[in-house]
Amino acid sequence: MSAGARLEGEGARVWPLDPAIPFTIGRDPTTSLCLPEVAGLSRRHAVLRHSEGHWLICDLDSSNGTWVGEQRLEGCRPLRDGDAIRLGRRGPVFVFRAEPPAATPAPMRAARANGTIDVAGTTLPLAQILRVELNSRAVHPHIFSWWVLVCLGGLLLLPFPLVFWPLQAGALVLCIALGRRREHELQVVLQDGRAWRRVFADSRTALAHRNGLRRAIGQPSGT
Repeated sequence: MSAGARLEGEGARVWPLDPAIPFTIGRDPTTSLCLPEVAGLSRRHAVLRHSEGHWLICDLDSSNGTWVGEQRLEGCRPLRDGDAIRLGRRGPVFVFRAEPPAATPAPMRAARANGTIDVAGTTLPLAQILRVELNSRAVHPHIFSWWVLVCLGGLLLLPFPLVFWPLQAGALVLCIALGRRREHELQVVLQDGRAWRRVFADSRTALAHRNGLRRAIGQPSGT
């Protein structure tokens, strides 16, 4: 099995797979592919990982199971090019595609012959890339203000402690949970001033894309 691979979904969407980074799927916002609206999907449903020259699909003890073809997974199994992965009995279906091995596999692979690089389906000229930046920001930057408003409004229920204290505790837990959520924007700036952007929910995936691009244009990946 080759080291490079991709996952194809409905609507011609494609997700590149990096052998160095497990690709998780579920409703949890920290997963590589977050599908919060899919009914029957577990928070952390399944993961694709590369091990000993093979890509594996592993079910993460999901409630409705992970299926390859007509077989429900028990643990992990190797994937072959063209395998259909279904999340749950009636969930979304993804197709695994193996790619030819490359000297330097990465989510963004340089096409040395013509001096371009393919970034998630967008071809950019290497010679025109000025810089590559990664910026992280809070998904809910004003959550603390909303928490304060809820607390102030909850004071009206102070005479009813059985309602007041659960409300305050719930608001605090929700504020902390939403306040920790962050998104990571990869920005590729060209010499003509144009900028290409893509937002990632997972920081490791975003860093892998940024570092792969910087290596392709000969810049230090860790700065």
